[in-house]
Amino acid sequence: MAFRKFLPLFDRVLVERFTAETVTKGGIMLPEKAQSKVLQAKVVAVGPGSVNQKGNLMPVSVTVGESVLLPEYGGTKISLDNKDYFLFRDGDILGKYVE
Repeated sequence: MAFRKFLPLFDRVLVERFTAETVTKGGIMLPEKAQSKVLQAKVVAVGPGSVNQKGNLMPVSVTVGESVLLPEYGGTKISLDNKDYFLFRDGDILGKYVE
């Protein structure tokens, strides 16, 4: 529960990327170079939001536990308790998955 020790500020969102597929459906092992970058992640912590020019708090558009789609590049890598997380701005997140 490393993310309980870390609270993002403003409109930042802390996410944990899903793991890359290492084996195909046919059972073939994929080398690390052939694995594509995972663009899906789970939100583990969110900041309170940002303040607009009028001084009103604009809440973050995602909540903890949601699955989101990330851009291919960007984000800040953070290691907490030997586990990698990424910090993105709310506006950088491309979308969220709805079930």
